[in-house]
Amino acid sequence: MKQWLAIIALASTLFISSMAQAACKHEGACSQSCTLGPHFVSPKDGDTVSSEILVKMGIKGMKVHKAGDLIEGTGHHHLIIDGGYVAENEVVPADEKHIHFGKGQTETIINLKPGKHTLTLQFADGHHQSYGKIMSRTINITVK
Repeated sequence: MKQWLAIIALASTLFISSMAQAACKHEGACSQSCTLGPHFVSPKDGDTVSSEILVKMGIKGMKVHKAGDLIEGTGHHHLIIDGGYVAENEVVPADEKHIHFGKGQTETIINLKPGKHTLTLQFADGHHQSYGKIMSRTINITVK
């Protein structure tokens, strides 16, 4: 009997875990504990940095691939300076605030004026269409 209870408990745990993981694939359904999506390797949230900033980008749950190809489970980074995420399925703009990394780059150097800034990583598909809020992360930094 104890073995059956252990098996049922394990099966329930696995089921709940898979449901939570599936929920993370939909915009707005993810809690802060969700590990999917882009993240900043550097700088970190709250860092004080010099005006020349090395930005290193990472991703969990997807693979980095160059723009132009639509392959499920892949995409590339976009860095948004002093702006928020791009809504799901919207094309990420290309301007001085929205930097595209369509060759699959995972690091860059940017220069910012002194003061407080936000940096948002937005992951998007091969046609630059945003995966939405769930595939974005925003940090706050101060440039000295």
